[in-house]
Parts: sequence; structure tokens; C-alpha cells
Amino acid sequence: MNLKFLKQLFLYGVFGVLTTVLNIFLYWFCTRVLSFSVVPATIIAWFLALLFAYYTNKKFVFESKVATVNAIFQEAAKFFLCRLATGVLDVIIMYIFADLVGLNDVFIKTVSNIIVIILNYAGSKIFVFKNKKEKIS
Repeated sequence: MNLKFLKQLFLYGVFGVLTTVLNIFLYWFCTRVLSFSVVPATIIAWFLALLFAYYTNKKFVFESKVATVNAIFQEAAKFFLCRLATGVLDVIIMYIFADLVGLNDVFIKTVSNIIVIILNYAGSKIFVFKNKKEKIS
């Protein structure tokens, strides 16, 4: 493993943890303070955490240098589509294990986010912020 990869992985971990904490806090706020049900709270928390994740991944983790409006739009679209896939997975996990099975929703949200973080890194590395000169580690 090279130093650039380790730095990227470390920063992804830091911002992944921050995104997860934000996601869980927003979920808690929506369910406990605003009295939303599980699925709408999950969607709202996911979307707001997604905006934070895009900015931090683009700027700090993968150091994207795309400059044209078209390139930025394409990059953002790929990012959002990858995250949409894992967001749907998050909603499914929450629905099955919190709503149907009745397990603790905040615990399930935490476990779900761990799975989502791993899948999001792979998607970002392979599909979104890939550097054509860099081999995927």
C-alpha cells in the first residue's frame, strides 16, 4: 500500500465517521424531536448527510480537480447515484430490522451505516473520483 492510498483511506474514515455521526444525529432528531416515523427520518438524514459527504469526499478525500461544469455535473451525478443505491439499502435495512423485526432503531442505524460506508468507499474509488492515471489499490 502506498502513502497516498493510506492518506485517502484515513481521510475517508474520518469523514465517514463524521458523516455517520451526522446521519445518526439527524435521524435521532427527526424521530425523537420532530416525531417522524423511521422511513422518512432515514431518508431526510441520509440526504443531508449525503450533501456533507459529497463536499468532503470531493475536496479532501479524493481531491477532485474537475473544472468544467459538465465534468462537475457528471461527477456529482455519479456520486449521488452510488449513494442513492446505498441509501436505498439503508432504508431497506431500517425497515426490515427496525420496523418489522423490532430491533433498536438507533443500533440498527449504526450497523447499517457501517455497511454503507464500506460500499460508498468502493463506489467512490471505482466509479466516481477515479483518476485515470492512478491504478485502483
